[in-house]
Amino acid sequence: MKNFKTAALAAIALFAASCVQNARISGTLENAPGKDVVVKLLDVNRYSVLDTLTTDARGRFSCKVEVEKAQPEFIYLFYGDTKIASLLLESGDRVSVTADTLGNYSVEGSEESLRLKEVEQRFADFANRMVELSEEYDAAGQSKSQLASVRSEISSVFVKHYRESVKYVTCNPKSLTCIPVLYESLNEYSPVFSQPTDALHFRSVCDSLKTVYPESRYVKALEKETARRENLLALGMRLSDADAVGFPEIELPDMNGKKVKLSEVKSNVVLLHFWDAAEATQKLLNIEALSEIYNEFHGRGLEIYSVCVTPDKSLWASVMKAQKLPWINVNDGLGVNSPAVRLYNVTSAPTTYIIAGGSLKDTRISGAEGLRRELAKLL
Repeated sequence: MKNFKTAALAAIALFAASCVQNARISGTLENAPGKDVVVKLLDVNRYSVLDTLTTDARGRFSCKVEVEKAQPEFIYLFYGDTKIASLLLESGDRVSVTADTLGNYSVEGSEESLRLKEVEQRFADFANRMVELSEEYDAAGQSKSQLASVRSEISSVFVKHYRESVKYVTCNPKSLTCIPVLYESLNEYSPVFSQPTDALHFRSVCDSLKTVYPESRYVKALEKETARRENLLALGMRLSDADAVGFPEIELPDMNGKKVKLSEVKSNVVLLHFWDAAEATQKLLNIEALSEIYNEFHGRGLEIYSVCVTPDKSLWASVMKAQKLPWINVNDGLGVNSPAVRLYNVTSAPTTYIIAGGSLKDTRISGAEGLRRELAKLL
């Protein structure tokens, strides 16, 4: 009986261990005994701190990170504000890292982490070269020949890196390291993949990754960005038929039944905002975000053309009367079947587009503050 209990306990322990999904990181921070190493998880578009480790007398540290099967995680190690290692870990990985306090490191035990290191180094080399060329351009002064030469070199370096990036995502479509490549950007306004047709590269990688990591948070976020880019590509194709204005025309009735053309809104910048009056959070967005932004920028040339996708026009009317919104509000009562919704490929609400200088802008907006920054730049 004793042997049976022992065997049963051992079986339970083995089963429990098999259910634990994790990866193990062991490392050395050179010449840094008793220092803190912060372990961070990339939670799609922000870092989350998982742990803070203190190195021993020889600079060594170790930890376990929860990683579900078929859901690899991007894990980063920091010393102060310096990123000292980038890892892409799968469940069961046992990784060894040797790093210094300046951000130089080596990694063993993870092929994907090695790929990630190579990807980041290639982009760092490109970004550094672009900074050098920018400084050369500033130093060229009024010399037309020198300015032209530097501009040519900037274009050549950018195109070369772009082609290398396209080649990488084409050759490695089932590696999650394609995601940071697709999102490479020199600054907030200079993404490497900036052309409307780059939506095709996003779709190719996204569909490939979904076959391997369908539940990955990173793949799900990539699907949303891919859909956004595909919508913009479709809009761009429609613009070929829009001769008078640089955006698809819509004409919808306001509260009094008067039809308002989007092209007749004579403002420097127009926010084309699709929303649902039946959603409490979207009604709150009108008051807490859009109203403040409107009051701040309306005098500088901003107008809002707000399209409600709620088919219940009486509900929409009651919300309008209660909120007393000062901008243009329209609704044709057709909901998702509205020609405006189909024309602008609106798949979810709220969705906001920027029209500036008579043209639809390919601008990715992140929250109210991101919208403020973009409007401040345009106005």
